Amino acid sequence: MLIGVPTETTVGETRVAVTPETVKKYVAQGHTVRIQSGAGVAASATDAAYQAVGAEITDAAGALGVDLVLKVRSPSVAEIAQMRPGTTVVGMLNPFDAEGLQRLAAANLTAFALEAAPRTTRAQSMDVLSSQANIAGYKAVMIAADQYQRFFPMLMTAAGTVKAARVVVLGVGVAGLQAIATAKRLGAVIEASDVRPSVKEQVESLGGKFIEVSYDTDEEKEAAQGVGGYAKPMPPSWLARQQVEVAKRVAQADIVISTALIPGRAAPTLITEDMVKSMKPGSVIIDIAAGKGPNGGGNCPLSEADKTVVKHGVTLVGETNLAARVAADASALYARNVLDFLKLIITKEAALHIDLNDDIVAACLMAQGGEVKRK
Repeated sequence: MLIGVPTETTVGETRVAVTPETVKKYVAQGHTVRIQSGAGVAASATDAAYQAVGAEITDAAGALGVDLVLKVRSPSVAEIAQMRPGTTVVGMLNPFDAEGLQRLAAANLTAFALEAAPRTTRAQSMDVLSSQANIAGYKAVMIAADQYQRFFPMLMTAAGTVKAARVVVLGVGVAGLQAIATAKRLGAVIEASDVRPSVKEQVESLGGKFIEVSYDTDEEKEAAQGVGGYAKPMPPSWLARQQVEVAKRVAQADIVISTALIPGRAAPTLITEDMVKSMKPGSVIIDIAAGKGPNGGGNCPLSEADKTVVKHGVTLVGETNLAARVAADASALYARNVLDFLKLIITKEAALHIDLNDDIVAACLMAQGGEVKRK
């Protein structure tokens, strides 16, 4: 099969869909891999490194005029125009972008969005949301440490003792857990909040303290169980109690890292403007959900997508693509996710075979035969 890998054209996107490690495996399976010149440079993968493992270096038209296109982000209108009808596209195509899916279908492309994979044991090795969220949680802490004008660990020096930074993590999914682990390694004191009580043990195992909120009704208890590995929207009564508890911690915090996001929904507001006003001058908020909130904010309405702003003396970082700030490792993990997914749709004879009885394949299929297949 002829596989093409174009340079990503989305602004700020540094990742690439294949690494020399995965190209070597595709070539060994009998595929021809064409990579656009410079596609991997931002992710520390040179053209020479790809050529050394058997890839062909080409231009954009050469990388898009193939049987199978591997992307990180959804292809642009210009890229779609260069693809042949019937081409298969695999990438993070945003299953909730109805307009984008319609464009793919209109071009008669067969499109697979990896974010739509079910959260099952068999799908773990191709779970792009988890692999990239892990990196985002790490980088959020690194950026916070850079913005924060004090130390993270407690230090005892000849000039006196410096207190450890107090970090509050809101949302204990993959990104939140990695943020806790990274902040702990740097010596911070950590508290974390989540709607699911089941994550308390994970928070404590990483050295953090779980912010507990009681569940007083059957409705609250049911919602707290989550679904498919994600949190469910909680009843207003519980959210009001959570906000009171979180507000106390945020007022004392030096750094808040907010990661609460349910795919396909607007990000919930967890940090109000009054909470920001209550924080100490020089405090830092890293809002991983920036740009996904009701009015363009994130978990904090004061956040601005892809901007770092100072409001009420607090620095708010609204970086929307943290994984792209760690391009080499983000690409390495993503490329392995893609490699494992392709095993489900490409036979040993290097032919495309779409088995809709496979729950992962069926969930990821977004467009085929000119129709949007997303359920």
